[in-house]
Amino acid sequence: MKQEKLTKYIKTEDADRKWYLVDAKDQVLGRLASGVAKVIRGKHKPIFTPNTDTGDFVIVVNADKIKVTGKRETLKEYKWHSGYPGGQKITAFQDMMEKNPTFAVENAVKGMLPKTRLGRQLIKKLKVYAGENHPHQAQKPEVLSIMEN
Repeated sequence: MKQEKLTKYIKTEDADRKWYLVDAKDQVLGRLASGVAKVIRGKHKPIFTPNTDTGDFVIVVNADKIKVTGKRETLKEYKWHSGYPGGQKITAFQDMMEKNPTFAVENAVKGMLPKTRLGRQLIKKLKVYAGENHPHQAQKPEVLSIMEN
């Protein structure tokens, strides 16, 4: 008699959610973003299901102290378009870090998530703060080192 292997699919409600705290001070933007995206997506768990939200919440502090390698600090640009003729806007990385230092981390993590309804749901589990303080002490976040993952 042939034994069947059954794959267990986890529902979103059954996923055990944790809160993690990541310190972005002196970390490289892309490496930080890929590690955070992996945790938000749930790929670090054995119950990972591609079409389900099984990931955890991530709090990133000190987003204003991230690093970029090479000449990216002067050459990296953020572009968007209003949809109207001549509506393209371009902002340099340095200017963006002065105006809105959390945008660089949020944008990098968002780019590493799926471009679907699931991705739009997952990005809400990312909380980014420019300074050391955050309002999520009640969730008792565990410190997570992205460099080890």
